Amino acid sequence: MNKRVLVISNMYPSRKNPTYGIFVRNQVEALKEKGMSIDIAVNRDNRGGKFHLLKKYLIWMLKILIKLLTNGRSYDVIHAHYIFPSGLPALLFKKLFKTKLVVTSHGGDLDQMAKKNPWIRKMTKKIMEKADEVIVVGEALKDEVVGEFHIRPDKVSVINMGVDRSVFRPVDAGEMKDELGLARDRRHILFVGNHIKAKGLQELLEAFQSLNKQRGDMELHYIGSVKDENFLDFLKRSVHPDQKAHVHFHGTKSQADLAKWTAAADVFVLPSYIEGFGLVALEAMSCHTPVVASNVGGLTYLLKDGAGILVEPKSAESLEAGLKQMVEDEIGRKRMIDKGEEIAAQNDTDILLDKIIALYNK
Repeated sequence: MNKRVLVISNMYPSRKNPTYGIFVRNQVEALKEKGMSIDIAVNRDNRGGKFHLLKKYLIWMLKILIKLLTNGRSYDVIHAHYIFPSGLPALLFKKLFKTKLVVTSHGGDLDQMAKKNPWIRKMTKKIMEKADEVIVVGEALKDEVVGEFHIRPDKVSVINMGVDRSVFRPVDAGEMKDELGLARDRRHILFVGNHIKAKGLQELLEAFQSLNKQRGDMELHYIGSVKDENFLDFLKRSVHPDQKAHVHFHGTKSQADLAKWTAAADVFVLPSYIEGFGLVALEAMSCHTPVVASNVGGLTYLLKDGAGILVEPKSAESLEAGLKQMVEDEIGRKRMIDKGEEIAAQNDTDILLDKIIALYNK
C-alpha cells in the first residue's frame, strides 16, 4: 500500500520563480504520477534581505503548522528537502506522531548552511541522527555525512534527483540552433545556474575571452537566476569591448527551453567552487552535450573515468585548457558523449523514484 507523504521544502518553484527548487517539484510530481499520495508545505519565495527572509519563513512555518494541526496524524512519511531548515519542523511530526522521517541533503545545507554557525551544525547533525533515512544526492556528500557528522552508513542512501529523459533528450543540435537563432558555424558554450560568484562565472568569463581571442568562433551563454545584481553588473563590466557581441546573458528559462538550449550547445560548463551533485551537468549529458566542470563534490564522481573534462576550481587557466580540449578534440568529445549517455540512462528519474518509494515503504 502506498504511503501518504508530506514533503517539506524551503525551496519550491512559483510562477515568478519557475526554476527555484524545480528539482524538488519535479520529484514530487513524478512520485504523484507513480500513484503516491503527496501533500506539500513549501516556501516559494526566493527573495533575500532581512525583511523578506523573516516574512517568507514565517509564512512557510505557518503552512507547516496548519498541516500539523489538521492532518498531522494522517501522514506515514515526512520527507524534508534540505536538512536544515526543512528538517527542523519535520522533527515535530516524528516526535508527536512517530511519523517516519526521510531527509534529503542537496549539498548547500551541508557545504554552506551547516557552516554558518555551531548551532546550525549541531541541529543539522541532530536532524540526521533522528531521521529514519538520510538521502544524499552525491557520493561526496555521503562521505561527509558519514565521516564528519558520524551518521550510520546503513541509513544513508545516494539517490540524486535524476534526469527526466523525456525532457532532456538528444536531438539534432543543428536544428535546435536554428530554432533558437544560434549560428551553426559558432561554438556555443553554455552555463546554467544561479548567477553567483561561487558558480565560477568570473573564471568562466576570463577563460572564454582568452580562448575566443585566439579562435574568434565562440559564443558564451549564461542562463539562470540573478541572485546578486551587483555581481552580475560586475560580470557585465568585465566583458572586453571586442567580446561584447560574443557574451550573452539570457536570464531564466523554462525547463522545456533549457532542454533546447542544452541540446543546442556544443559544450556545457559548470565551473562551481562547490557542488553537491551537479544535476544540470547530468541533464547536459542526457542531451549528448559534453561537459567541462570543476573537480569538486559530486562532479568529481559524475565525470570520472572520462565522462567529461574535470578542471581545477577557481582557475581560469585550467578552465580555458579544458574548454580548448573539448572544442578541438572531436574523438574525445564522441567518447564523452557515449559515456554520458550510459550515465544518464543509469540516472533516469524512473529508476531513482523506485528507490525513494522503497525507502518510504521500508
